[in-house]
Amino acid sequence: MDPEKIEFFRDLLQNQMDELLKEADRTVVGMTDSKENFPDPTDRAALESDRNFLLRIRDRERKLISKIKEALLRLEDDTYGICEACGEDISFERLKARPVTTLCVECKKAQEANERARGN
Repeated sequence: MDPEKIEFFRDLLQNQMDELLKEADRTVVGMTDSKENFPDPTDRAALESDRNFLLRIRDRERKLISKIKEALLRLEDDTYGICEACGEDISFERLKARPVTTLCVECKKAQEANERARGN
């Protein structure tokens, strides 16, 4: 991959990670600063439901942060953009759409077909 594309993806990944980390900080601050006291059980249940939903989202984002870190490491060791299944280059368009991907379109399709066949 040429240096210009490497820098493009490095910036893209770093910006995504920075944004996810900011959101995580806002969530922590929002949950620790809140002094809500809801005597009504329905209001309390709604708050708990919203918090559980938010925590599930943040858990998914935490996993994405790990994938971003791995992608940044692949950029450093010159394996970024190479399919880990077939060894071919992953298309620029696919990397732009999903910068943390490790599989080309064809290998990803095959993986998903295999998972559907197994019932996962």
